[in-house]
Amino acid sequence: EVDFWIIPIIQGFVQIEELVVNYSDSSDDDKSSPETPPQESSCVDDIHPTFVVALISRRSRHRAGMRYKRRGVDKNGNVANYVETEQLIHVHNHTLSYIQTRGSVPVFWSQVGYRYNPRPRLDKSENETVSCFRAHFEEQLKHYKKQVIINLVDQTGREKIIGDAYLKQVLLYNNANLTYVSFDFHEHW
Repeated sequence: EVDFWIIPIIQGFVQIEELVVNYSDSSDDDKSSPETPPQESSCVDDIHPTFVVALISRRSRHRAGMRYKRRGVDKNGNVANYVETEQLIHVHNHTLSYIQTRGSVPVFWSQVGYRYNPRPRLDKSENETVSCFRAHFEEQLKHYKKQVIINLVDQTGREKIIGDAYLKQVLLYNNANLTYVSFDFHEHW
């Protein structure tokens, strides 16, 4: 009976845009040159297809918090600062969807202190983490069927302890529907 008084709220982002792609043979330099006379744009769908692009992100209410203050996984398998982002593209009566999720590494870890980028530490043992890691990915696989995990933590620096714990949990879980990729963007900076 209280539904009348409850307002559903989402913490996230939504943007929908219509885009026209112009496949002309001229280069961008030719188009912007002062000598090039302006061309009247036609929007015939076969010549200049119109795309509708939507970007929808929603942040989980479970374990939301400030960076460096909320990290890792909880006893129910919820990871800190989890966000699901879906990109939808509609063109020629076809809709394509791509979903990406992100969140904190699903092991028990934290960062203590107020200085910039405090050193991470593991808060629970490997054995204590197994069931919560499993709960997190069972929920993920229930929704998304298969996932590619991209581990972005620094593999050689102070975050190495977290990356190693993450990889160990993936190996222990040993699920064919998870693909693990370690990408150290610090090497490609």
